[in-house]
Amino acid sequence: MAVKAKQSLEPDSLQLLIQGNCLFRGLDIDWLANYVSPEQIVREKLYSSRPVYTAFRPGVSLEFLYAILAGGPIIIRSTPLDRVIALSYPGSCFGMRNLAFAYGKISQAFPSLVEAYKTTDVFKIPLASVQALYQESEVFRDRYHLLFELRAKFEYHLLNCSTHPPQAVAALLRALIYQERSLGNQPQADGTFVFDLPIDIIARASQLNHRTVEQVLKGMRQVKLIDSVKATDPSSDTVRVLDPEGLKEVYGATRDKVSWWPLR
Repeated sequence: MAVKAKQSLEPDSLQLLIQGNCLFRGLDIDWLANYVSPEQIVREKLYSSRPVYTAFRPGVSLEFLYAILAGGPIIIRSTPLDRVIALSYPGSCFGMRNLAFAYGKISQAFPSLVEAYKTTDVFKIPLASVQALYQESEVFRDRYHLLFELRAKFEYHLLNCSTHPPQAVAALLRALIYQERSLGNQPQADGTFVFDLPIDIIARASQLNHRTVEQVLKGMRQVKLIDSVKATDPSSDTVRVLDPEGLKEVYGATRDKVSWWPLR
């Protein structure tokens, strides 16, 4: 297990949860403090390409729910194909399917590696606090259930990744758009969706080689589905989706209908 830097959560971090996390957004801070004590939760920095934990190990559960503050994404990789099967960004949570309560008791799958693809700041919230919130708040309970639903729907989108490259990449982008919109994290003020999405992740999720992914992204930029990375962007891995509806058409198209893709 990787060594991670740890520190106590600052008192105003409850406010950060309320402002920026899908489970806690908009909750009353005084009410929340009755269930989530800053002294009981920990802020951690998860470092790039180091394992966080192995999900779905038989008889093994977690003691904390992870709330993503900044950085990432957090990925889940399956074996033996080394395929990315889940992506989590700031404002979201992970680990709920390995907590031994609610749907976590019956959410079983094959062991998969959970890791930070890039350095990520997280809050670790104790299981007891999550259970108490789940029991006392219908709003929290509904949001918690949504996390399980979105995991299943994300995997459904990946199952629909065609061997046709434009459709495969579009399937991943549609999955991310649906997920982030449902969580209330996006779209941006201008209606676009912005993702830190390295080519390596796209390739592993859609089962394409890196060169093919580069060509698909080039074609999508040419027809204004996504835009080019600008020099002012903090990361060269930024993908900005300009036309979600146009992307939806590619996702559902047959090969002869994607006019901008040269290969049939």
